[in-house]
Amino acid sequence: MAFRTIFIESKCRCSYQGGYLVVRKTDDTVKIHLSEISSIILQDTQVYISAYLLSELAKSKIALIVADEKCNPVGQYLPLYGAHNTSKRVSEQLAWGEPIKKRVWQQVVKEKIRQQARLLEEQECLAQARTLMEGISEVRSGDTTNREAWAARIYFSALFGRDFSREADTPTNAALNFGYAVLLSMVSREIVSKGYLTQCGICHRNEYNQFNLACDFMEPFRPLIDYSVIANLGVSFDAEMRRNLGSMACWIVSYKGGSYKLSSVVSLYVRDCLAALNKDIPVSAIEGFER
Repeated sequence: MAFRTIFIESKCRCSYQGGYLVVRKTDDTVKIHLSEISSIILQDTQVYISAYLLSELAKSKIALIVADEKCNPVGQYLPLYGAHNTSKRVSEQLAWGEPIKKRVWQQVVKEKIRQQARLLEEQECLAQARTLMEGISEVRSGDTTNREAWAARIYFSALFGRDFSREADTPTNAALNFGYAVLLSMVSREIVSKGYLTQCGICHRNEYNQFNLACDFMEPFRPLIDYSVIANLGVSFDAEMRRNLGSMACWIVSYKGGSYKLSSVVSLYVRDCLAALNKDIPVSAIEGFER
């Protein structure tokens, strides 16, 4: 069972040998079997990686995330074909009608706002939490009243202060951006592994965004990143914080009566969203999680 996120933080050469990722440094060599790896994060621009390894990572559906010189994720490598019946899945995806896409998005937005309200409640922002909880009933099909943006304005102001801006160059935003990027990679991996296209979203439809559908499905999980940043961020966004966020696949959350690693919950949530879009299950069957 793949469960580890591998951080590569210094100059080295990465290759493949007999089922293993082989990381060679000047004074050391480390081998890790691909079956143990869920994702790899390259945090140094002087990492050299072989085409053979890239091929095997794709076959094993292991996400590879590349960071820039400031350790900010800027790209990811995913399999071109994630399932044996990709053509069938893509045909299904292109046939999704607007009504079912709008109802699934409504369910996603409701769960996102519920998660935001729960976090505000834990942070003793009780009035704002109550406002968000009351606003869930106002989320319409397709979120035509734009409750998602309304909730975000209340949420971020209460959580990080009235002067907080997501555009500012601060350690908080650096940590949030890093966490969201890793989460996006995790969700994208699940979509691709099930044979669907990340480009074709149900709400996000930016022609320049390669991950529209992943951006849709990741929304309810964003508050998990926000909580971790609040709980662990120091005066700067350091390597320890990056490792904590990069290891989110192993965080434990409650889901459908049990406790599971976040990677498993994301996989199940994506599966249910796709099943609802294909009308294999009712939209109401898409369940939320508890931290």
